[in-house]
Amino acid sequence: MTGRAAQLDLTWIFGSSRSGSTWLMHMLGERPEIRTFNETGLGHHLGVWRPITLAWAIANETPALTTFAHAKHSNPDYVFAPEYQDRWQPALRTLLLDRIEAGLRNGEPDGRALPAAVIKEPGGSQVADWLVSLVPESRLIFLLRDGRDVVESWLDAHSPGGWHAYDFSVAPQGRTAFLEWQATVWCYRTEVVQRVYEAHDPNRRVLVRYEDLRRQPEQELGRVFEMLGLAVPEADLAEIVARHSLDRIPESERGTSNFVRFGESGRWRTVLNAEEQAAVAAIIGDKLAELGYAP
Repeated sequence: MTGRAAQLDLTWIFGSSRSGSTWLMHMLGERPEIRTFNETGLGHHLGVWRPITLAWAIANETPALTTFAHAKHSNPDYVFAPEYQDRWQPALRTLLLDRIEAGLRNGEPDGRALPAAVIKEPGGSQVADWLVSLVPESRLIFLLRDGRDVVESWLDAHSPGGWHAYDFSVAPQGRTAFLEWQATVWCYRTEVVQRVYEAHDPNRRVLVRYEDLRRQPEQELGRVFEMLGLAVPEADLAEIVARHSLDRIPESERGTSNFVRFGESGRWRTVLNAEEQAAVAAIIGDKLAELGYAP
């Protein structure tokens, strides 16, 4: 696939939500060579989950998670049916890249040099393979975090008074079902992004663990910039990290129930009870071990 939009320098941030993707996006956006996009939503639209979340609370057995697109792929009348891929894929690519180009230009006339586009899209990581297939020349940041901390963070977000409780809040009797759903989502997204990462050009990909990004942010941020083709001086890296330090956020705006929380690893050990930990481990324990996370 070619065209003027193919000249765009595009990078995806995939992985899982609640893994520090907003923090990483803001730090990358400090460079004038980069324009960041915060969740285009395309991945959400293409990657609608099936079955619905309620299934984890009412089904006799743990449901098998998939997406609407995958469930419908054998229907020849589905607009994204595989046998018509040569018709819809170029159009979908054009839609995506024309929209990104418009955001990069932001009203400026044609002819000026465009910054690189970094798209934060963890919420659409379940279709990372689909999105990357639209722009195979794009770059990939795989942001990985311990799934137990991810599900604990989402539990806090949906607890009464939590920053995402406007959607719904989790009742005490629904905690385990909610955690099982979130663990299944984490595992699904992680496995999809793993496959995409392994198949991608090694020069156009980077794996960053949240835990490493917290422990040595300048080093990890430097690795990302290097993959993006930018040589950023150490002093500039330190300044960017300091500007986005957790300590600069007022205590009233971080912690329990807030979008920005503690920047810690392992909180799941004290927040989740033994039964909840076992339920989560039954779903993602093998994947965590494969990825090198301690039990």
